[in-house]
Amino acid sequence: MDTNRLSPELEKALSDQMNKEIHASHTFLSYGIWADDKGYGGIANFLYRHAQEERNHSIKFMEYVLNRGGKPKVDAIPAPPNDPNSLTECFDSVFRHEVDNTTSIYRIVDLSLEQKDWATWNFMQWFVKEQIEEETLAQNLIDKLKIAGGDRASGESLFSLDKTLESAPDDVKMAQDATGDNP
Repeated sequence: MDTNRLSPELEKALSDQMNKEIHASHTFLSYGIWADDKGYGGIANFLYRHAQEERNHSIKFMEYVLNRGGKPKVDAIPAPPNDPNSLTECFDSVFRHEVDNTTSIYRIVDLSLEQKDWATWNFMQWFVKEQIEEETLAQNLIDKLKIAGGDRASGESLFSLDKTLESAPDDVKMAQDATGDNP
């Protein structure tokens, strides 16, 4: 008996998003390595934690597809982009990535609405809320760097920014422990 409650189109879209989240994890890991190599330990730690959060998101998609009777497909993950040339480029790339991810999330929401797959629509609301937080976080990185002086920031300002991000709370939870109220 076929127990899959996802349309082939939605199953593929959810699998594609799972892979997109894995790619994001690799991208942020790569940026973290770049920051670490440049001596920005706090920024690197922040990016490493963000990489783990993106991986957790991919696991949420995987578990959802499996729970709905589908089988997620793991695709080859493209290499992360080249190292950024500056903190501005790094933070701008993080922001652009989050906006692109939001667009992808919205496509799945639209598809689930179109197909009247209310379980998937409801599942995706967690990600809609999460993307608001992710975009805000990325925008705050850009704003903090601008306040520090951007690419012309003094060593002291960059040191302060690095320490601020190093002491940011580590609120990355395991994917299976996340809820709508506690993403």
